[in-house]
Amino acid sequence: MTNTWSNPIRVVTCLVLGLTGGGAFAPTAAQSLKGSARSLDRQNQVAVQHDFTYLNTTAQVKRFINAGYLVPVPQGTDYRLNALSFPYARPEVALFVSRLGSQYRRACGEPLVVTSLTRPRSRQPRNASPRSVHPTGMALDLRRSGTRACREWLEGVLLDLERAGVLEASRERRPPHYHVALFPSQYAEYVAALALTKPAEYRVRRGDSLWEIAEELETTVNELRSANNMSGSRIYPGQVLTVPSRP
Repeated sequence: MTNTWSNPIRVVTCLVLGLTGGGAFAPTAAQSLKGSARSLDRQNQVAVQHDFTYLNTTAQVKRFINAGYLVPVPQGTDYRLNALSFPYARPEVALFVSRLGSQYRRACGEPLVVTSLTRPRSRQPRNASPRSVHPTGMALDLRRSGTRACREWLEGVLLDLERAGVLEASRERRPPHYHVALFPSQYAEYVAALALTKPAEYRVRRGDSLWEIAEELETTVNELRSANNMSGSRIYPGQVLTVPSRP
């Protein structure tokens, strides 16, 4: 029952922070969320590099839960789990859901809906790819919102993180959702890098505008407003703004 990755690929930098992924999994120049054979190749290569097991049966899933390889993803206030047979995933996926859900709710005003996490091969839907990484516990599906602004926000974040080399995402049609394969070690290092390099606060300087601050901090005006309980865009020199975190 193998689970650990003995030779992690170092993610030295990440595009969202002016950084890029490393090694064989460096991001490509153009992302579109259309999915591709190359994307599936990358997902499966990462699963192999992590030495993840593709779980075939419900009994195997339960053994991995009992061993602690898969952890619970509890219902949250910012996200909702939609009738999941196995609300469990790799620890980094649970962290991703929590962080993304909080920011999605803040940006969109509605909960993020998770429609799938770990699925053994015996429980895969008929239209699932035989190369799906859901049986490894490193994938999740997110419902596609009916609100355009929410779709655009989420797609922008997923593309940012795909460019950063920490996940592969695709827009699926039947049913409408986003498939996300998270790269656990890369994502863990990305989050650690954010904690080290991203300031928690920003002090407004003379001549600053909220739009310029959002550009500098690689966030959006709406996220800045939400994080600071602002109804407008008026700021003043010396004002301390809370910097919204990234997924």
